Amino acid sequence: QVQLVESGGGLVQAGGSLRLSCAASGRTFSSYAMGWFRQAPGKGQEFLATINWIGSSTYYADSVKARFTISRDNAKNTVYLQMNSLKPEDTAVYYCAAQWGYGTSSVAATYGYWGPGTQVTVSS
Repeated sequence: QVQLVESGGGLVQAGGSLRLSCAASGRTFSSYAMGWFRQAPGKGQEFLATINWIGSSTYYADSVKARFTISRDNAKNTVYLQMNSLKPEDTAVYYCAAQWGYGTSSVAATYGYWGPGTQVTVSS
């Protein structure tokens, strides 16, 4: 089992950057593929990025591919989401999630563990 806590959200102007962190508890963090999702007010959950257990494989949603970067540090039990060139439409609650196993996934239902989320607000 793994517990996740996101941090790094906040208020930023359009064009700015933020780096989200997701700290995981437990000694088996490297056994999980990780993902980032978001949910904007009045909208459904949106996949953003995923990374495999060792960080050698990543996959992004087209909407963020050129602007967001997912990475992980297994020694620190942490996964990151670097977000650049932020837009007002990026305003949402951002969630990290863990999937047991080594491969990447863009499907929310494959993730068994979720953090509580962190708010990102981008002003115009």
